[in-house]
Amino acid sequence: MIDKANIDKTNAWPFVEAKKILRERKKYIDQKGKIILQTGYGPSGLPHIGTFGEVARTSMVVNALNQITDVPKEIITFSDDMDGLRKVPENIPAKDILEKNLHKPLTVVPDPFKKFNSFGEHNNAMLKNFLNSFNFEYTFRSSTDLYKSGFFNDTLKLILKKYKDIMEIIIPTLGKERQKTYSPFLPICPDTGVVLEIPVLEIDEKKSKIIFDNFGKKLEKSILDGNCKLQWKVDWAMRWYALDIDFEMYGKDLIESAILSTKIIKILGKNNPSGFAYELFLDEKGEKISKSKGNGITIDEWLKYASPESLSLFMYQNPKRAKKLYKEIVPKAVDEYLDFIEKGKNQNELQMLLNPVWHVHNGTIPKEKMIMTFSMLLNLVEASNADSKELLWKFVKKYKKNISESEYPIFDKLIEYAIKYFNDLIKKNKKYKKPNSEEKKALNALIISLEKFTDEMQPEEMQTQIYTVGKENGYKENLRDWFKLIYEVVFGDENGPRMGFFISFFGVKETQKLIKDRIK
Repeated sequence: MIDKANIDKTNAWPFVEAKKILRERKKYIDQKGKIILQTGYGPSGLPHIGTFGEVARTSMVVNALNQITDVPKEIITFSDDMDGLRKVPENIPAKDILEKNLHKPLTVVPDPFKKFNSFGEHNNAMLKNFLNSFNFEYTFRSSTDLYKSGFFNDTLKLILKKYKDIMEIIIPTLGKERQKTYSPFLPICPDTGVVLEIPVLEIDEKKSKIIFDNFGKKLEKSILDGNCKLQWKVDWAMRWYALDIDFEMYGKDLIESAILSTKIIKILGKNNPSGFAYELFLDEKGEKISKSKGNGITIDEWLKYASPESLSLFMYQNPKRAKKLYKEIVPKAVDEYLDFIEKGKNQNELQMLLNPVWHVHNGTIPKEKMIMTFSMLLNLVEASNADSKELLWKFVKKYKKNISESEYPIFDKLIEYAIKYFNDLIKKNKKYKKPNSEEKKALNALIISLEKFTDEMQPEEMQTQIYTVGKENGYKENLRDWFKLIYEVVFGDENGPRMGFFISFFGVKETQKLIKDRIK
């Protein structure tokens, strides 16, 4: 266990939330001898990276709790799969199947992928497979199963009993037209199977039934056993109550819903869970990432180009700040991950609690030494034309003979990611600068200077010599432009690796040839 004094001092957000849970929910935790955390998922579209973020961040809170208390913890991943399908997602095949089944519960809508009994089941399976691949510890709960099994029945009866009080909370938040039709209960139409949003005419509390105005025709429905589901804000409060939730995080777009659900659960007789509102993820255009649009980077895309730990790091950092989430941010995220591992080697316990990688790795920071950044590795892939992991390893070991694959598992995977990332996303967009006569003269001076280099020279010594060449060839006042020229000609980019370090891996003769080829 971590020193209690350091836990008291740290302001790392998972510890802040963990301490808040134990403070705000003490009575409920003591009663049940357990801490229950919930993450919600709406399976109206394929699971996206934001879903992962919610489970990853909640798992980090559990890790922090584990350092403070031995009380058992459980993460419930709840799927709102009894919700009606409101619109057809853009990134789904056989859209006509979904169009014919709009407004039906997701676990009734046929699976357009033709793999499962329903669209809801398909998306639930995708979610579980994904979470399992990360070894998350969670309990999956299906809205459909809990409604139909009668698990929610007692809470539904309580909501019916408090019907008027709940209506007094919700109605003032609605427009005039919606006020006329609003009901906390949504019956499933016996004729069409559609989730109906229609007004209530009468309540029969003793029989747990409600009579609705179904477009001029009376519809009598039991509220139990999945015959009705609840409107979103009431449904959320009902889950908190019935599952006895102690903590839930949610996007800032749901803050108003959380406020109303908090009022409702208090009417039912319990306090709301400890909450955490995080900022939303945006795509490269600054638009909110959406399950139905499929914009931004997908889970599979990130994992094709970088490790799951780098994705967890991205989720850890600044959860209350909106962040753009697209393919081009992957190298930066990976380099930050490597940098935090390196910093962890010389940190004391209190500093480690603020190190994001400590939270990503559940309290154990990897010991592996960093060979090079992901950004430089991408340059090495380009310069060497390596198209396989084995070939690039041979190249690296040619100049660093003491390196062994088995001792560098993180770097070993990094090579694989770098080759895919370069070939898929960088190669096709490369635009190499054609140097003018003065620029050629400076670069040729660098080629001549490289004649005096040896592969045994230290990277910093090489870097100093490259500085000198720049100063002697018109870049004395602005060495940034000198390196920008090298990067644009050699790597097709304004930014690049520290050249001395690059040459130490790529080789002196190889670098000479590379610059000559680029000039031509």
